[in-house]
Parts: sequence; C-alpha cells; structure tokens
Amino acid sequence: MMHWIIAPVLLPALLAPVIGYVMRHDITLARVASMAGAVGLLGIAVHLVVMASGGETLVYRLGDWPAPFGIVLVLDRLSAVMVLLTAILAVIVLWHACASGWDRQGRHFHAIFQFQLMGVCGAFLTGDIFNLFVFFEILLIASYGLMIHGGGRERMRAGLQYVVINLAGSTLFLFALAVLYASTGTLNIADLALRLREIPADEAALVRVAAILLMVVFAVKAALFPVHFWLPGTYSNAPAPVAAFFAIMTKVGAYSIIRVHNLVFGPGVEATDGLMAGWLFPGAVITIAIGALGVMGARQILPLVSFAVVGSMGVLLIAVASFTPAAFAAGLYYLVHSTFAAAALFLLADLVLHRRGSGALATLPATAQNGLFAALFFGAAIGIAGMPPLSGFLGKLLVLDALRAPEVIVWAWVSVLAGSLLTIVGFARAGSVLFWKSTVVTAPASASTGSSAQDTPAPVTTAELVPVFAALAMLGALAALAGPVAGYFEATALQLFDHAGYIESVLGTGRGE
Repeated sequence: MMHWIIAPVLLPALLAPVIGYVMRHDITLARVASMAGAVGLLGIAVHLVVMASGGETLVYRLGDWPAPFGIVLVLDRLSAVMVLLTAILAVIVLWHACASGWDRQGRHFHAIFQFQLMGVCGAFLTGDIFNLFVFFEILLIASYGLMIHGGGRERMRAGLQYVVINLAGSTLFLFALAVLYASTGTLNIADLALRLREIPADEAALVRVAAILLMVVFAVKAALFPVHFWLPGTYSNAPAPVAAFFAIMTKVGAYSIIRVHNLVFGPGVEATDGLMAGWLFPGAVITIAIGALGVMGARQILPLVSFAVVGSMGVLLIAVASFTPAAFAAGLYYLVHSTFAAAALFLLADLVLHRRGSGALATLPATAQNGLFAALFFGAAIGIAGMPPLSGFLGKLLVLDALRAPEVIVWAWVSVLAGSLLTIVGFARAGSVLFWKSTVVTAPASASTGSSAQDTPAPVTTAELVPVFAALAMLGALAALAGPVAGYFEATALQLFDHAGYIESVLGTGRGE
C-alpha cells in the first residue's frame, strides 16, 4: 500500500520521456497518453486522500533507508489534498490545451507538462528540504519550456525575466541549505525540527539567516511582496493553459511556507520564535493592496487576471502568517478556491481573447457568443473577488473569522475587505467594457474595414467550454460542500500543528518527544 505514495512522482516521470521520444510526431497519441496519465494521476490522488483521511502520517522510505539518512516521501492530509488539487487542475488544463489547439504549437508540450506534474507532486510529497530544492528545479525547468511554448518576442522576454528571477531564488535556496546543513548536519524536515529545538536562541544566528533566506525563496514562488513583480508579466504572456496551471505554482511556495516554517521554524522553536510572522504578515497586507490596485489599473484582460492572482495570494498568506490552526484551516480552504478561480479566469480569457482579436479592455465589436462569455466572466469574477454564492465569499469569511486577534484584526480586515471591494470594482469595469458596451457596437463587413465573413473567428465549441465550466463547478462544489471541506481542513491544520506526531512518524518511535 505504501508504494502508492511514490506513484504521483513515478507516473509522470515515466510517461514524459515516452511521450517526448516516441509520440512527439503524433499529436493524437501524445494527447491520449498525456490525458490518460493525468486521469491516472487523479485516480491515484483520490486513493492517497483516502489513505491520509485517518489522520496518520505515512512515510515512504526510498531504498528502505531510514530517515534522516535516506530520502523519504511523506503523506499526510495536506500533501494528499495538494496532490489531488494538482491532478484535478491538470485534467482541466490538458482538456483546454487539446480542445483549443494550444498543444499543437510545439512538439513537446505534453512531455514537458508531465515533467511539470512530476515536479509539483514531488514538492508536495517530499520530506527533505534538499529534495524540495530538487523538485523545485524540475518544475521550474519544465515551466521555462511551457512559458515560451509557441514562441513570440513578448513571451520570450517575459520568459527571460521569469528565468532570471527564479535562478536567483534557486541560488538563495542553495545558500540556505548550506547554512542549515552546516548548523545542524541534516536537511530532513523532521530531523531539522527536532534539532532546532535543541539550539539556544543566543547560538542560532546562522539558523535565523537560513530561515529568512528560505522565506525569501518561498516568497518568490508565492509572489509575495516585495518579490512579486515577476508574476503579472509572466502570467500575462504565458499561453493560457500554462498560466492556468501556473495557478498551482504559486501554491507550491505557500505550501512550502506552511510545511517548513511551521514545522521547522514555527511556534515553539526558541531560535526563530516570532521571526517569520513579523515579515510575512506585512508582506501579505501589501500584496493584497498591489493585487487590488493592479486589477483597478489593468488595461488588458490577462494582466487583470494576473493581478487578481497576486491579490489572492496575499489573502492566503495573511492567514498563513498567523501560524494558528484556525487560520491555517481557513487559508487552506481559500487556497483550493483561489486555484480554481484563477484557472477559470485564465481559460475564459483565452477564449474571449481569440474571439475578440485583442485583449484590450476597450469597446470592440461583440463576439457571436457574447452573452455566454459575459455570464461565465461574471461567475468567475465573483469567485475571485469573494462575493456570494461561490466559495470565494466563504473562504474570505473564514479567513476574517480566524484573524480576530487584537494585534492583527485591523490590518487584516481592512486589507481583505478593501482589496475585495477594489477587485469587484475592477472586474465590474472590465466586464462592462468587454461585454456590455461591446453589444452596442456593430461590425458589418465592409470594404472600408476590410473585414469579411472569413475573418470572423469560429464560435467556441462545447469541448472548449468544458474546462471553464469544470473549474466553475469546483467553486460551486466547494460552496455546497463547505461544511465537510472546512472540517477536513480543520483536521488538516490540527495535524500540521502535531509536530511531535510528524517527527515520530518520520524518524521512528520516541524521537518526537
């Protein structure tokens, strides 16, 4: 049974080279294999959630070497649900890529996408910080290829910026690992948590340096102020299905903060007590403000969605910054919601952009299915902005309810509520320009405009609409099943704060005491 834990890493790792070398000249075979792999990953992820639902921390020891000497993969409620989230999103994104023809713009889209899945799933399952770095590099290398898929000057320029920023982050990651290993002699997460509790505060200067360096690295991945600036340009210029899947990439950074800074450097660790929250909370508040103001000022549809993603990361991390079980539970609910909301908006933006011929938020002739697009945009917009009845409203309500401590309530509530208001106004403005005002503009074919029936884009097909509806359906399901979902995340948060249980499961009986 334990071998299922390595399956989410092994399946895409084996499938990617087969697609890349055997099927790269046959798009039909590549699509079938890639989609079959994603569906298989989804089935495995469901099984892992069932395995983890009992509350036990399950450990897979590669080569049967005991921790901390060998590599371990760790399955608990959090890692299981993150793998499930990745698998669901992968199926949605692959469907859109195939239905819209995005995967035809390069021979290796499906192979690179599988490597991306391998890196993301590995990052969620690893129990070792060095292997977290390894999986970071795998997913980043794959994301470089996906980012520039299809070519184009602007895409190459944004990809170069993305590469430079993440290479700098990887360098800092290595420095942090070196400092941690020099200070403790281990990089296993459970062993680090045990050893850091034995280091007196007055001898922990290097440990605090490593903790801050890791926070910077994870903040880059999570697009947290002041290292958020790469995201709007990168996501705005990436192919739409890639940008939609990148919605899980920022969550890898948030997951790493939750896993590492809670267990290793979090509450109860004398050497770093209170260090992380002092940096994370104000960064999250400013990130919300930047995202909201970016939505208000956006003049293109893709930057509009990209800044909304920045703002949603601020809301998630303001909950994480409290380092309490209630705030973690609320943050995890919002994490799942914001992933599907961002994916729905990116996929819908792609359909709209290709029918309008421009991503500008300006009055243009209405598309053939203007009413349908308007309804879908309205649903996705209220989801990302946090309005009822979708899960965004419940997610933000849970976050606000968890942030009622006197020292955080004013800044947290003002930033979340004001950010939500500005986001609503920004999306209302964008929607009115894109769909309402467009309906009054006529675009008859004429010699003066040079337009013709042949220039009119084909109406969107049912197959192209399925991924958008699926992502929106997930928001509806999260709202309808808010009780059991929130209950699952409450149990997940309690498990995250059971540090002794995690350490004992990974290192052996009695080591967590």
